[in-house]
Amino acid sequence: MSEVDGATLIARSLKQQGIDHLFGIVGFPVTAIAVAAQKEGVAYIGMRNEQSAAYAAGAYGYLTGRPGACLTVTGPGVVHGLAGLANAQQNCWPMILIGGASETYRGGMGAFQEERQVLIASPFCKFAHGIESVHRIPYYVEMATRNATYGRPGATYLDVPHDIIRGKCELDKVVEVEPVGEPPRMVAPMENVEAALSLLERAERPLVLLGKGMAWSRAEDEVRAFIERTQLPFVRSPMGKGVMPDDHPLSAGAARTLALQQADVVFLMGARFNWIFHFGLPPRFAKDVKVIQLDIAPEEIGHNKATEVALVGDGKAIVSQLNKALDNRQWFHAKDSPWRQAIARKTTDNAATIRPQIDDDTAPAGYYRALRDVAAWMPRNAILSAEGAGTMDIGLTQLPSFNARSCLNAGTYGTMGVGLGQAIAACVAHPDRPVIHLSGDSAIGFSGMEMETLVRYNLPAKIVVLNNGGIGPGMPQIPQDPMFNLKPNALIYGARYDRVMEAFGGKGFLVQDPNNLRGALDEAMSFRGPALVNVVISQGSARKAQEFAWHS
Repeated sequence: MSEVDGATLIARSLKQQGIDHLFGIVGFPVTAIAVAAQKEGVAYIGMRNEQSAAYAAGAYGYLTGRPGACLTVTGPGVVHGLAGLANAQQNCWPMILIGGASETYRGGMGAFQEERQVLIASPFCKFAHGIESVHRIPYYVEMATRNATYGRPGATYLDVPHDIIRGKCELDKVVEVEPVGEPPRMVAPMENVEAALSLLERAERPLVLLGKGMAWSRAEDEVRAFIERTQLPFVRSPMGKGVMPDDHPLSAGAARTLALQQADVVFLMGARFNWIFHFGLPPRFAKDVKVIQLDIAPEEIGHNKATEVALVGDGKAIVSQLNKALDNRQWFHAKDSPWRQAIARKTTDNAATIRPQIDDDTAPAGYYRALRDVAAWMPRNAILSAEGAGTMDIGLTQLPSFNARSCLNAGTYGTMGVGLGQAIAACVAHPDRPVIHLSGDSAIGFSGMEMETLVRYNLPAKIVVLNNGGIGPGMPQIPQDPMFNLKPNALIYGARYDRVMEAFGGKGFLVQDPNNLRGALDEAMSFRGPALVNVVISQGSARKAQEFAWHS
């Protein structure tokens, strides 16, 4: 009777479950899994850091709809990979972290890099389990895949000891499983659908809050039909960017504070009342605001703010219900309503406030001036990966997205260091689309060695670094005597990140005058491989003062 080893069975099981890419770093004892994956038709992308590999896997799962997989070595490798596991879990992205482990028969003996990996992974994911026998590998891969994709998506962990990877079993002893299909699309009771529409119809100041749950459920067409039909203003979350085009006339993003504070009915659509939407509480929302909440997870209903109408189920299916129910209603929110006019006035006022910064050609550039050229240069179908403090925050307001699942950023977890891993995932998931990574000079330091990964696989991401010499906007000048007196958030001002890219074989550009920026961006885009444009910006540049603290 023919036999199969554990490494091959893991690779075959991943392939069976529709997992076609594996990100990771090889070493003891998982190299055999990567080799087997390539033989079985699962592409292996070798990264430079387990954190970046895990970030890439999570983003790949979000972009494609099937779990991204990440492979790490034992002990420290798994610990590093936990960052991406937690990031995927908090973002509700499907991924599977596969960690090598010391031999089952040496548990507790102090084996090489021995760690309690299932225990430490469990708080950061939906499902974690150690594989205890070769013949049950398909069972656990199926279970990890199903848990990652069904219900609220999230992260899962599989612990694979060395003796399981190298072990063998007879083929007829292997547990047989079926591929995990698409998750069922649950709908809401029609009385709840009608109640939601009635509440919106009665509202004087209705507002839709769009989150990445709508992007995950592939509901953008249904959402656009709903918004167009009802003429409701909307604000999107950072990762909900693109579900509705940023340039849509109903977008209230440029009047966000006014819209949130004064809305009397809020439709929380695939978003959560966590810190990103200020917990649904005053002073950012009216105390008596009424909430309609659409979410796939029942336990999210009423979290932090009581819900008037609950729509529990799949975003695409439920918005389809709403659209069908609208056929029997002649209502829409009028363009000349006081609410729509107030949002329009505030949008115009805010645009006028930042216009002088956008038009300022003084060198070094400010954020808004630099981003003006980046916005004009970025292709309409580009996937944007953004990270950094001021760079990401300001960048997401100035760089438009027009398609769902086209903007990756620090997300729900507010994670720095995700940028290049997510850019690599975007290049792999969508080789036919331009990938732009916008980064601050602090953020690029978290994952900068992945530039070598981009060059090695010839992934043509274009990186724009806004370089103000430190962590966050509004940097102080570096003191004359820097020995141990540097500000805690200070970095080298004007550091040559472009030369790092060139050292690996990509193309680098240094821009010190904003009038030279567009030319450098065009050259970077025409280069067939990865390129980095290093833009020195003013250390005093910052966004306008905010009325409230960012987390309030």
